[in-house]
Amino acid sequence: MFNWLFARQAGGKFLLRIEDTDRQRSSEEHTQVIRDGLTWLGLDWDEDIVFQGEGIQRHQALADELLAKGDAYVDDGAVRFRMPHEEIGWTDVVGGHITFRGADIQDWVILRSDRTPTYNFTVVADDLAMRISHVIRGADHISNTPKQIAVFHALGHTPPTFAHVPMIHGPDGQKLSKRHGATAVGDYKDLGILPAALRNFLALLGWNPKDERELFFDVDDLIQAFSLADVQRKSAIFDLTKLEWMNGQYLSRAAVEELLPLVEPEMERLGFDPGSVPRARLVRAVDVNRERARTTMDIAERAAVRLDARFVKRDDEKAAKLVAKSPEEFYSSLVATRDLLSGLDDSAWEPERLEQELRGLAESLGVGPGKIFQPIRVALTGTTVSEGIHILLDVVGREESLARIDAALTRR
Repeated sequence: MFNWLFARQAGGKFLLRIEDTDRQRSSEEHTQVIRDGLTWLGLDWDEDIVFQGEGIQRHQALADELLAKGDAYVDDGAVRFRMPHEEIGWTDVVGGHITFRGADIQDWVILRSDRTPTYNFTVVADDLAMRISHVIRGADHISNTPKQIAVFHALGHTPPTFAHVPMIHGPDGQKLSKRHGATAVGDYKDLGILPAALRNFLALLGWNPKDERELFFDVDDLIQAFSLADVQRKSAIFDLTKLEWMNGQYLSRAAVEELLPLVEPEMERLGFDPGSVPRARLVRAVDVNRERARTTMDIAERAAVRLDARFVKRDDEKAAKLVAKSPEEFYSSLVATRDLLSGLDDSAWEPERLEQELRGLAESLGVGPGKIFQPIRVALTGTTVSEGIHILLDVVGREESLARIDAALTRR
């Protein structure tokens, strides 16, 4: 993410390299996951993808060059790089000046006995071939950097600029892993997170704009605001609750037409066919439910409830407590509501008129509006939370609303 933002801001190139020299751990499936994740996030790369495994002959040739110069030697069938004993240091864009004593680092293998190259050697060879100017990576690579810098120098080249960014930790302070939940980009797509929201969230993991902004609805604003100089050194915490809040902000601003292609597949996974209802009803159900939603799955579930009685919740604890608190009051309110609403024909079934009639009913009974509204919510959705009651009734429709109220009354 930081590489992409930096490259776009500087007018440089964001290059994608698949480091597949370990054939046992590399597969086309893994590579496709990377491609799909970056594409979904909108992190477009420049030039063709470089597959490290295709450059093995070039890697071997560079290793032989080091052998010929005496900067490497053969030991037990493997080729080892001869580490210089002097101090090896660099000015890290994030971490400042970092130094290691070369004498403290053992000579290390650059070609295995079968002449396959190792990671720390191949990345240097490929950085040179790809003309890499900046390497922005996790702080867990700091210990690899002096080895790589030594190889750059041995080959007669100036190392690229390094920036080691903070690691991402879970809420418990431990390195982010599968025990904290989803860790692959595609998993967040399946959870109903919008790519723009995840992009915004990831940018703020370890970086903080000086003006304290949290939301960048325009990606160009994010690119312009980003600065490696403002990346912090301490580890960032992956807070799923904050991601969902941020996603909710993006959902509320998104056009309904943008959300429908994302919500409809979620509804199908729930067992609801979006094509079974008029398009206008589907659009309306999605539109009114995106304000409170945190994910596209939330929208799909809520829209399905409003469009098909099969999805009305039956196990909501708050709804059950509301009914149990005063069953007589709950059901008498529904009866009065049923009598009122059944007297309204289709022409009167519109939000403003519905709210007016229901508030009038509450006033005539000498109770607060909530005493009328909440039983309707429970009858129509199975929950105590929804859009405005007049909007909910309008979305569900006259005949279906009356049918659900009747169904609720038969359960007393």
